[in-house]
Amino acid sequence: MASARPPQRGGWALGVAQTVENLVDDVARRLGTPPDSVPEARDLIAALLDVPRHWPLLRENKWVDSSVWQRACAAADARARGAPLAYAVGQASFRALTLVVDGRVLIPRPETELLVDLVLERCAPGGVAVDVGTGSGAIALSLALEGRFDRIVATDLSLDALEVARENARRLAPGAVEFLHGDLLRPVAGGGLRAVVSNPPYVSYDEIAALPGSVRDWEPPVALFSGRHGLDATARLVRQAGGALEPGGLLALEVDATRASLVAELVASDARFDEVTVKLDLAGRERFVLARRVPEDRT
Repeated sequence: MASARPPQRGGWALGVAQTVENLVDDVARRLGTPPDSVPEARDLIAALLDVPRHWPLLRENKWVDSSVWQRACAAADARARGAPLAYAVGQASFRALTLVVDGRVLIPRPETELLVDLVLERCAPGGVAVDVGTGSGAIALSLALEGRFDRIVATDLSLDALEVARENARRLAPGAVEFLHGDLLRPVAGGGLRAVVSNPPYVSYDEIAALPGSVRDWEPPVALFSGRHGLDATARLVRQAGGALEPGGLLALEVDATRASLVAELVASDARFDEVTVKLDLAGRERFVLARRVPEDRT
């Protein structure tokens, strides 16, 4: 964070006091050609410091610590090479959380914040909720901190992703989430789950070329791609959830907007589910599929 006084003579800037305004200028030069790159420079610094976007503009005369300057310049250089902003600064916001993120995990999206809302609105207190394919731990940690579940479990096929998620849990909610390694729901023993929540991979291999470079070239393929039609992981998860949820338990999925109806039909075709609904994201796109596990005597 910015320092209350200038660096001392003989320090990192040879006694020259460096301010937030100076830092913005340096970052802007690294990003591109000022003044066009100045707004992005301010955004990068704000993201790095986890402060509101307007903070660098309102605090131009604040002195900057050498460590902040070095981190900001390294982030700017990474951004100039094409890294997404979250990877460049090493963190991303999700609901009330600031999560550590890097190339081992998908960058949490605003749409997924709404998935958490849908689960919290529909689940009674208690029981076990499982976040399948947890990545950075965004969903699991949000449910642990905002919900009233008895237990939160998070699974992921990627050991690298679990390492990031566990780091976030240590920082934000020690002991609140149980992390298990494995494919989808396979690591979860038994059944009787109150909720199965997931933002599974849903991009088809045919869509690779159409992805933005910031996604295609930087985010982990295991978190993006799921077979020729983008539905392999989702179809397997639906089958597993049918046997793992308690009667009345909630299945909540984030899906590709172009395939939401296909996922809804897939869930509806499984006699173990009813109350299948499709919900819209904030942009009005079909983004979420919800369903309830029916009682045993109706399957």
